[in-house]
Order: sequence, then C-alpha cells, then structure tokens
Amino acid sequence: MKKHKGFKGLFLCLLICMVFTFIGCRGRAAVSNTEVPTTEAVADIKTSKFSMRFIDVGQGDATLIGCDGEWMLIDAGDNTKGSAVQLYLKKAGVSRLKYVIGTHPDADHIGGMDVIITKFDCENILLPDKKSDSKEYEELIDAINYRNYKISVPKVGEKFTLGSADFTVLGPISKAESNNNNSVVVKVKYKDTSFLLSGDAESEEEQEIVDSGADLKVDVYHAGHHGSNTSSSSEWLKKISPAYVVISCGKDNTYGHPHREVLDEFKKLGAKVYRTDEQGSIVVNSDGAKLSWNVSPSDTWKSGYENAGTKDVVKNKADTVPQRNMAEDKTTEPGNGLEMTYILNNNSLKFHYPDCKSVPKIKDKNKEEVKTTRDELIKRGYEPCKICNP
Repeated sequence: MKKHKGFKGLFLCLLICMVFTFIGCRGRAAVSNTEVPTTEAVADIKTSKFSMRFIDVGQGDATLIGCDGEWMLIDAGDNTKGSAVQLYLKKAGVSRLKYVIGTHPDADHIGGMDVIITKFDCENILLPDKKSDSKEYEELIDAINYRNYKISVPKVGEKFTLGSADFTVLGPISKAESNNNNSVVVKVKYKDTSFLLSGDAESEEEQEIVDSGADLKVDVYHAGHHGSNTSSSSEWLKKISPAYVVISCGKDNTYGHPHREVLDEFKKLGAKVYRTDEQGSIVVNSDGAKLSWNVSPSDTWKSGYENAGTKDVVKNKADTVPQRNMAEDKTTEPGNGLEMTYILNNNSLKFHYPDCKSVPKIKDKNKEEVKTTRDELIKRGYEPCKICNP
C-alpha cells in the first residue's frame, strides 16, 4: 500500500512539472514578435513572409527587402562593398532581384551597385533623374549597359508590388541641385506594417514631401542621411512618428553620424533605435501585424563623435555644423597631420567638413571628397570654410 501511494505521489509530481513546462513554452511563444533577440539565420529569412535587412556596409547604405520569394535591393554601399553585398544576397538565397533602387548618385550608396547589376538578374532598375560625373556612377551605367538593362525614373505617386507587399514613391518631388535632395524616397507596406526609406534626403526634400500631403506615418524609419542633422527635421519626424528607427552608418566615421541632436529627437519620440555601427546588420521580420528583430535596440544613445571618443559641438540647429571638440581631443588640432575627410570646392578653392551647410550648394562638377590633412590642403592652395571652420 505504501508503495502504491509512493507511485501516486511520483505520478502527481510528474504531472505538475509537465503543466508548468507547457505554460512556460506558451509564454515564450507569446513574445516571439518582440525585440527579444533571435538568431539571424538565412533559413529564418527564407521562411518569413516579409523581411527587411539593413546590411552593415560601414559608412553607407544597402537594404535588402524580401516578400513571398521576391526581392528588392535599395543601394549597395561604396565601391569596396560590392562583393560583400553580393555574398550577403547569395547567402540569403537571392538569385533574382525584382527591383534595384539607387536612391541617388553618391558613392556610398551606388558604389557597389555595378557588381550587383553584373552578377544578378535584375528586372527593374530605378534611379532618380540625377546624373554624376563620378567614377562610381560611370561604372554603374557601364554595368547597366553591359546587361542591356533599361533605367526607369520613378515618379511620385507610383506604386509597385513586391510579393504581397507594395511600395509607393514619395520623392523627389522636384529636381534639386544637390545629389542628396534628389534621393528616391519610398514607403513600403506589408499588411498592417510599414517602413519609410529616404536615402540621403535632407530637410528641403523632406519639407516638400510633407507639404505634398503624403501619408508618412510608419512603424519603422530608416534614418535619412545616416542620422545626420541635415535630415530628420522636426516636422518630418512628427509626421512619421516611428516606433522604431534604424541608422546605417560606419563605426567611428569621420562625419560624426549619427548626430547628437538627431538622437535626441528620436528619444523624444520614444522610438527604439537600431544602429549598424554598433550592432552590425539589422534584420526585421513582419508577420503583417507584429515585427521581430534579430537584436535588441541600442541603449547607448551616443553620437558618432562620442563613440569615437570625441564630443559634439552643438549650436542652434539652423546653423549647426558638428565638429570635434578641439579642447578635449588634442589629436584633432589643426596642423598635427591627422587625416580626415573633407569636401573641396574646386571653384572657390575652399575646403569644408562633410556636413557643412555650404556643401549641398556646391555644384557636382566642382565638388570633390578627399581624405587628407588640413595642412596638406592649405599647402595645395585651399582655404578653410569660414562657416564650419575645419
């Protein structure tokens, strides 16, 4: 009799354990669409109905979007990243691209695209009505001609399908002089989830799109211009009101991206921020109602300068030009031979920080990006800009 009671007690314990195990499993399943990190595996992407991958290409952009077995690539990093993006796509199971979008002719967006055009079958090539005399742009056009592809210039309001998802062109509304403000801006929708990608569109193009009355409300915003304060203006962000923001930028980049005041704006919105400079490639999956991410949101809230061990100099946004704090970072003092990225105006013979507000006004034929020292530029006859004081 005692043995029988012992057996019943053991059976009861096992039953209770099974019940708790079952409840625990149900609890884990219920949070599968939150920011709890999941493994970034190719199989996960293949089986997901909709995925968006913000590929880590350093200081540049490359975004792969897949839905129901159809694929779209927006930008492809700089000239050194073409093969890396190609390999990334192949690992994801991509053999054919329904759409390839070059948002604008800057090297860090279209530099690697010639490799993609050459190596993959591409149904539609979408580029803005903005040409460039840069080597990267010429190589892209050569690759398009080599494959006998045709370029389509997307028009505002045009709608395209990608599997059961779709995307609508929101900009550029008018043709601007600068590359950035000719960026192709698209809103992607998959059932009840939505995403906004704006290339390097700056506040001028953003305002035109706001004024057009376009529906900008989305769940996920791919931060314009790598988190620069030339983009993500206050009114723009109010219209978007994103729950999540993804910033594509390079670790310790010389531009200071993302900028402090932009991060502060995201924080005010209560948005959760993901960053390729801190977290590598960012992957978001959608089931049409909820989003799941391969990593948890960043919690550093550090600007690019702070991550590089320097500090921002913050002024009024209207005339803000982020600079390194010379007093606290002696290595950046002029005349010490430190190489930095500068923008040259070969007409006025002045040099600028890349985010100087004068840079967008420089004509493409006169603009040149260089990585050199301040002393070397002065020896070559260039003068420092009086606005950003490089």
